[in-house]
Amino acid sequence: MIQSRGYAAQQSTTPLAPFSFTRRDPKERDVVVEIEYCGVCHSDIHSTRNEWGNAVYPMVPGHEIIGRVTAVGNEVSRFKVGERVGVGVIIDSCRQCASCKNNEEQYCEVGTTLTYGAPDKYGDLTQGGYSNNILVDEHFVHSVSTKLDPAGVAPLLCAGITTYSPLRHWQVGPGKKVGIVGLGGLGHMGLKFAHAFGAHTVQFTTSESKVEDAKRLGADEVVISKDADAMKKEAFSYDFILDTVSAVHDLNAYLPLLKRDGVYCQVGLPDRPPVINMGNLLFKRRALSGSIIGGMAETQEMLDYCAEKNIVSDVEVIPIQKVNEAFERVLKSDVKYRFVIDMASLIEQ
Repeated sequence: MIQSRGYAAQQSTTPLAPFSFTRRDPKERDVVVEIEYCGVCHSDIHSTRNEWGNAVYPMVPGHEIIGRVTAVGNEVSRFKVGERVGVGVIIDSCRQCASCKNNEEQYCEVGTTLTYGAPDKYGDLTQGGYSNNILVDEHFVHSVSTKLDPAGVAPLLCAGITTYSPLRHWQVGPGKKVGIVGLGGLGHMGLKFAHAFGAHTVQFTTSESKVEDAKRLGADEVVISKDADAMKKEAFSYDFILDTVSAVHDLNAYLPLLKRDGVYCQVGLPDRPPVINMGNLLFKRRALSGSIIGGMAETQEMLDYCAEKNIVSDVEVIPIQKVNEAFERVLKSDVKYRFVIDMASLIEQ
């Protein structure tokens, strides 16, 4: 067994606190990783507080993981000890269904195994990256360029691929007008990618204080979405809108901005379903869609693209001891734009 330590929630109402546990012995295809950095995703908060109703405790969250390989199984061919790697939201799938065979493991028809809070095929409960180590089948491990700041790379394993995948799927690029709704952990990555892909990119935000930052991050224009007149001027002009907002909000304010056959893609996950005016879809043949992360091949493609274009997340690095404070600040949108835990701080306990 591998001895591990990290921070865990013992129940939905308790703060994260130091926790020692064991991980199973490595199998032939496993990669053992010493974790250097782990991003703080809003879903970590939802999960540890059982806001989606499926939590199992104790729970060590974290699925934006960067670290160094410390051991490999005897059938591992892609990784060597000492290499920098990343681990994202899922660590297993059936690998036999149509989605898995099409390199879309995130849509596995049998069901994926999440990096934390889920039973794995060995009968263990998975524990995530707010810890000193993890072991994962090599198929779900990614190579990470040493050219990039590893702390800035960590959020790419969730926020990055969550926005990259739909932008690529709907072929965002030159000649397209694209809107990004929300400028947070997801939104700022969507903005960076849409700009890098060559689209005319417009940031929607409710906060005038974010206008200059949006332009710095790549926005060609910024629209204050609570300004009704400004929104009317944008009607019928967008090919694609990526909505990254996890709070409950009115999609009907944005759907009329799409052209005929325009696509509205939701990647934020509000805790209540929206009310849709169907006329906003029917009369212009608009499509309302959704997307989650990406397959393993696409995630590696995204990481390689980021290395080529020098794209990382804007982060605030914190010690693990400040993780509960970070959770509260995330809820107040008091971060630009992702917290990342320096896991070296675990030794300071």
